[in-house]
Amino acid sequence: MILNNHLTQISNVLVIGCGGAGLRSAIEVKKAGLDVSILGKRPRSDAHTVLAAGGINAAFGNLDTEDSWQQHFVDTYLEGYGIGNPSKIEIMAKEAPFLVTEIDKWGANFAKLEDGNFNQRYFGAHKYRRTCFSGDYTGLSILKTLLKKVDDLKIPIYDSEYVTELLIKKDICFGAMSFNTCTAERTIHLADAVIICTGGHTRIWKKSSSRKNENTGDGYYLALNAGCKLVDMEMVQFHPSGMLFPEEFEGTLVTEAVRGEGGKLINNKGERFMINYDNERMELSTRDKVALANYNEIKEGRGTKRGGVYLDISHKSKDFIIEKLPSIYKQFLEIQMLDISKSPMEVAPTAHYSMGGILVDPNNLSTSVKGLFAAGEVAGGLHGANRLGGNSLAEILVFGKRAGLASIDYSKKLNQQERSSKAINSAHENINKFIKNGTELVRPLHYELRQIMWENCGVIKSKDLLNIGLDKIRFIKTKLKDIDIRINEHSCEDLALIFDLQSSLISAEATILSALERNESRGAHQRSDFQRTDPKCEFNCLIQMDQTSQKLKVSKSTLKKLNKPLQNFVNISSREENFKNKLLE
Repeated sequence: MILNNHLTQISNVLVIGCGGAGLRSAIEVKKAGLDVSILGKRPRSDAHTVLAAGGINAAFGNLDTEDSWQQHFVDTYLEGYGIGNPSKIEIMAKEAPFLVTEIDKWGANFAKLEDGNFNQRYFGAHKYRRTCFSGDYTGLSILKTLLKKVDDLKIPIYDSEYVTELLIKKDICFGAMSFNTCTAERTIHLADAVIICTGGHTRIWKKSSSRKNENTGDGYYLALNAGCKLVDMEMVQFHPSGMLFPEEFEGTLVTEAVRGEGGKLINNKGERFMINYDNERMELSTRDKVALANYNEIKEGRGTKRGGVYLDISHKSKDFIIEKLPSIYKQFLEIQMLDISKSPMEVAPTAHYSMGGILVDPNNLSTSVKGLFAAGEVAGGLHGANRLGGNSLAEILVFGKRAGLASIDYSKKLNQQERSSKAINSAHENINKFIKNGTELVRPLHYELRQIMWENCGVIKSKDLLNIGLDKIRFIKTKLKDIDIRINEHSCEDLALIFDLQSSLISAEATILSALERNESRGAHQRSDFQRTDPKCEFNCLIQMDQTSQKLKVSKSTLKKLNKPLQNFVNISSREENFKNKLLE
């Protein structure tokens, strides 16, 4: 079925992605009186935001009065190993309290203290209790609240729309092409501005906290193909605790809230082993250190028979666990018939979060393509080499709003919009080229890629492993032209899958190229052949696509430096001073 027919939708702003960042962007646009449309390839109530369970960071100081936005900045900057963009970090730390207060007033219903202020829990590597929460389902609470607001404002959300290409003329974005994953019907979405909020690419690892058909790097492919750059793609966070079994749930997230509420990590010898990795912060160390500790215990033979370690919260009362961790309690009962108030969980590292992403201006989230913005996990710059738990939900609200505001300003100043029938026809052809009989099936190639990324670009990497993985990925790319893709009016799942695969392969290649460029170990990027953090490697890796050859190339970008010493933000503790001296001088 080869088509060039399409519907046409027109709006001031088009938002691609119906998770938290996309919804928050659209709300801001609509409040300004502009027309906005949201496209989502998943059902609107099932965006990846629901998996951000443990909480959202904002420096209210409700339990620890010494906390401040400055300390939030320092924690985020230092624990990101000094390569995050200071301007973006400062914006998040300053504005998070206002956005958290706002979403609670809209209905998120975060836990409160007796005085009516937000309750706050510890999350790893935060100096103070800073994480606001709704049990262990905070992301779901936020998503439902945003969806209700979107519904109240009558903002249209088009589910099951797969965006294949951004429409570009003279380095200006004027819309996007999509097809409906149920009917195969195509739509050209014309807009003054486009905001990408499509999430990351962690599904391309075998063990992943992401679910099937999400986080396959769609936004990275769209941006690269449009002429944007990616930054810090080698920085992929492996969460310390993913489920091990059954196989279909391998990698499913066990929220950091378990450790935040007192969970202990134990090896097969009964040892609380984090004392050997961070004897001060123990299980509340940074995610990169806890993940590496879990990985080492397993690899060195001190893990469970299934290849994990134990995470134990059973020393807490059942009532406490059900109050603080209701979703996790239910999750293990339903999936494994395990009562975590009586027995420990088995967990292992799982690919969890893309800390790199599209290179954007930290103030207005604009890209190098006019009229194109990006917010949320798909955008880079905030987390550096390690993301602190609880910062992702703050990120989607703060920068979702800012992207919305910037798109409003861009749309209102626009005198005329570029259009290009050539770009539209090209977008059709880029769909049509895949619809044909072939000798390969797409789903097995997805599985093959996930295995390659886990074995060759996993928790610990090396030059040899990375180069082997790169060769295998490039070989899979040669098979794209031979994949069997057939569609009809009832199903076009394979068409969506091949676009997922195309995006995944590009994202995987970008990740490995960046990892090969960084010859050191820093945060989530761990190299067995370069085990130390190298002060000479204080740079950001950039990836862009040659528009003629369609090949990726990597370069180094000069690090964005602080405009004032860290001591000017807060009185730095001895631990922070040692950390700074070790990594940043």
